[in-house]
Amino acid sequence: MGGRGDVRARWERTRTWGGANPWAVDAGIALLVQAAMTMPFVVPRPPGLEPATWTAYGLTTLTVVPLVWRRRAPVAVLLAILAASTLYILAVEGPGQPLPYTGLVIVYTVALRSPARKRLATAGLMLVAVPVSVWLNTRSARELTFSLFVFGAAYVFGRLQDARQRAHLVEAERAAARERARIAREMHDILSHAVSLMVVQAEAGPVAVRVAPERAEAAFEAISETGREAMTQLRQMLGLLREGSEAAPPREPQPDVSGIPALVERVRSGGLPVVYTTRGGVRALPAATGASAYRIVQEALTNVVRHADARRAEVLLAHADGVLHVTVTDDGRGPAPAAGRGSGGHGLTGIRERAAAHGGTATTGPGPDGRGFEVRVLLPVPSTAEAGR
Repeated sequence: MGGRGDVRARWERTRTWGGANPWAVDAGIALLVQAAMTMPFVVPRPPGLEPATWTAYGLTTLTVVPLVWRRRAPVAVLLAILAASTLYILAVEGPGQPLPYTGLVIVYTVALRSPARKRLATAGLMLVAVPVSVWLNTRSARELTFSLFVFGAAYVFGRLQDARQRAHLVEAERAAARERARIAREMHDILSHAVSLMVVQAEAGPVAVRVAPERAEAAFEAISETGREAMTQLRQMLGLLREGSEAAPPREPQPDVSGIPALVERVRSGGLPVVYTTRGGVRALPAATGASAYRIVQEALTNVVRHADARRAEVLLAHADGVLHVTVTDDGRGPAPAAGRGSGGHGLTGIRERAAAHGGTATTGPGPDGRGFEVRVLLPVPSTAEAGR
């Protein structure tokens, strides 16, 4: 497995280098084609045939050199190769080639890189040029059939490669859009949670200053801690956006279920009693599942602080049969009419998206006995072997 991974990594590095140095790649292709076309000149010719000359060899080189410009002007290069090849056939008695190497390379390039009008013009030109070339050379039906086949194959391979590149581009754009949506969701959760707690604590501060100065001091400390935690997580998210640049900060681990007690404590410091309970023992979770569980609890508690007008909340994490059950319940005002609390924002939508990303489900509605509000999320937990694939 390691050897295959190393080969793939080297191949990807080579492709990246080739994309950054197209002239070098095209020059290398021209050299390989020239080497292939040199073979008939170094192999002894049968008795009775004229020996290969330097003039003939020079003309073969003349058909190869234009390949260096094949990306910039593929049709012009095609015409130059046709002219040089015709001159070779008419002017000298040189050795033939087992394959029309230069023609195959440039037809492939035209099919890959040129617009439809130029591709159609090239196809029409080759339908004329190939039979003429065969007539000037051997006048053999076998050679004509073979030549039409190989040039047609080169054209088809060029079109297939173009379709493959377009598909990869579309997939890359979709992946980038998914990543932008994920980061936007993360930043929404961080900011929404931090700002909601800071607003609640700041509103309680003036009252506490008058009646309980020690509580005011604790509220201001909680505001400071919440702000620092939000800044730390925002720097981590921005680091993901700058990943690959020299200025990118070191990657830090995403929060997971081990951070939920501290999260609950910060909400408690804002004045909302929260009970945190676990069932089924502490289990090791894949990093992505643990991070999603943390964010789900964070967003659910943020909704409680912002919308519920609750006096109490409960957070329950339960492991059973390969599924993590996350439940957040409060005794507040319950669902908003017709839609559910927070339906106008991104919070509950983000919770559902996180659950769906792991093949899980998220449901919301009235709490036990129809009172308050409850968020219920089921997250499948893959085994260690599955998570490592």
